[in-house]
Amino acid sequence: MTEDKEIIQAIRKNPEKGFRLFMDKYKKPVYWHIRRLVVSHADAQDVAQETFIRIFRSFSQCRDDNSFKAWIYRIATREALRLMESRHNEGSFSLEQAEANVNRLPADEYIDYSDLESVKLQRAIRSLPTKQQLVFNLRYYDELRYEEIAEIAACTAQSAKANYHIAKEKIIHYMNSNE
Repeated sequence: MTEDKEIIQAIRKNPEKGFRLFMDKYKKPVYWHIRRLVVSHADAQDVAQETFIRIFRSFSQCRDDNSFKAWIYRIATREALRLMESRHNEGSFSLEQAEANVNRLPADEYIDYSDLESVKLQRAIRSLPTKQQLVFNLRYYDELRYEEIAEIAACTAQSAKANYHIAKEKIIHYMNSNE
């Protein structure tokens, strides 16, 4: 696997080759990060495409001293949250509708509904407030350090750690409930 510093140098020397290396390393992880936030495969593809366009256009703003991975995930997160916000603003939902949506995952050929524990875990994660979902996903699935999560979520490392532990406790409670 190519190191981030090598990718950055390659992009600066030969953008076409560098972005090919970048896509080889980050296409799947960024897609799955977005997918866990927006859930739908089609939405995740759209947001990932917009993310990669933004990264390409704003690469000159990336500094070597910043965590390259955190910078990428910050852009992906903003794009996912932008979509989620636009969907939320498209229609007004009642509290009952919002609660019903937590228990229903959208139909999707990429979700294995026969794995009941996984479905329940996804429902538990979706029941969390957005910031806790984001922090939990970044730590649990992407295995990022709290400092990187803080950079992505625009908070402190301590706040990221607290959000993760609160989210984890809520998920454990949800998983142990008889729903």
